Amino acid sequence: MELILKEDVQNLGFKDDLVSVKNGYGRNFLIPQGLATLATPSAKKVLAENLKQRAHKEKKVVDAANKVAEALKSLELKIKAKAGAGDKLFGSVTSIDLAAALEKEGHEVDKKFINIQGGTVKRTGTANAQIRLHRDVIVDFPFEVVADK
Repeated sequence: MELILKEDVQNLGFKDDLVSVKNGYGRNFLIPQGLATLATPSAKKVLAENLKQRAHKEKKVVDAANKVAEALKSLELKIKAKAGAGDKLFGSVTSIDLAAALEKEGHEVDKKFINIQGGTVKRTGTANAQIRLHRDVIVDFPFEVVADK
């Protein structure tokens, strides 16, 4: 089943992508949730025209995302978390915590666009995350988890 995505779908595609999925996934999840529409020939023509008109607008968005990416690369972030004996944390540091710390620094990034390698951080020290600011702009962001005393 061919569908046109209305929104970004994790591990499937981005908005306005033409994707091929199994019938049940499209019919029972994507279409009822409003995440996709059927890719009929007329819908494909409309999509092509919209993409052509939006191409030059997209350049401004990519430039803005690149500016934010440069600002994030120069940022050194330390997240404080309660730690026990050694370097083991009580709980863990997740993308929610990283999004909150970035917001305190003045960079608003949605938690669903942050992917911490390994899922969560359970020990103090340095960790890496990938932050997707745009479909073409992905930043590798190192940060440090320190013990809160």
